[in-house]
Amino acid sequence: MRDITTAQSRKLWSAAIVFTRVALAAGFLSAVADRFGLWGAAGTGQVAWGDFDAFLSYLRTLAPYLPTGLVEVVGWAATVVETVLGVTLLAGFALRWSAAAAFATLLSFGLSMLVFSGFEAPLNASVFTAAAAALLLALAPLRRGDPEMT
Repeated sequence: MRDITTAQSRKLWSAAIVFTRVALAAGFLSAVADRFGLWGAAGTGQVAWGDFDAFLSYLRTLAPYLPTGLVEVVGWAATVVETVLGVTLLAGFALRWSAAAAFATLLSFGLSMLVFSGFEAPLNASVFTAAAAALLLALAPLRRGDPEMT
């Protein structure tokens, strides 16, 4: 592979950053849309939940340590966090913070899936892949003064 110029490197980083932002945002916002039935009813197509109650039932599987009264609170909190992360990643707002928060969210979700659903669940859902992308985004050169962008 031939060496690329600094200008080409900047363009590639910029394209990769935008692609990663949009892909992560789409994942978060799609999951939220699924919880509210926007992709259809449970059991149709690629719908995971189809409604919020089905999502809460899944949350109970991933977090059996939560007291029953907290499951709904955590479900709503996760939904708000994922919505905010989806919007901020899509808009490019507070990008390092959003990407770091996305990494933490995805890692905790993936670890819960691993522990309570088995090793295949987070792998099939590419949760660790998305977490790695979020971490790379949090560390990516975003400004002209960043070392890789000079």
